Amino acid sequence: MSGPSEAWDGDLVCKWLESRFAAAKLDQAAADKRGYGAQDDYDKAAAEQWVCRFLKTGGRTGNQAALAAQIKELLAQDEYGITGIHDDRRFDRYVRANLRKLARMTKANDGFANTLRYQV
Repeated sequence: MSGPSEAWDGDLVCKWLESRFAAAKLDQAAADKRGYGAQDDYDKAAAEQWVCRFLKTGGRTGNQAALAAQIKELLAQDEYGITGIHDDRRFDRYVRANLRKLARMTKANDGFANTLRYQV
């Protein structure tokens, strides 16, 4: 298969990013309440929230190639600056993991219909 079987739906991508942003925000609040032992979960949720916010406000979700280029640009960065996290290296690792996941989803044009809070 050389390309996606369905047409790109920018509105569906925006909806997915908004639902993941909201889920990450809830996960971050829950991890914050659990305290020191949940710092990893907090950083993971903060990374997903940062990625979703950045891509949502980037304005490139309407075009598959433009979104893929934006994700590629973000992956090329050395560091991702944010305050209020516990471990910068762990946060950067989670940002990259989220970006790679989104790059695969964007390339395949698959997975954006899944707006459930907990995803595999």
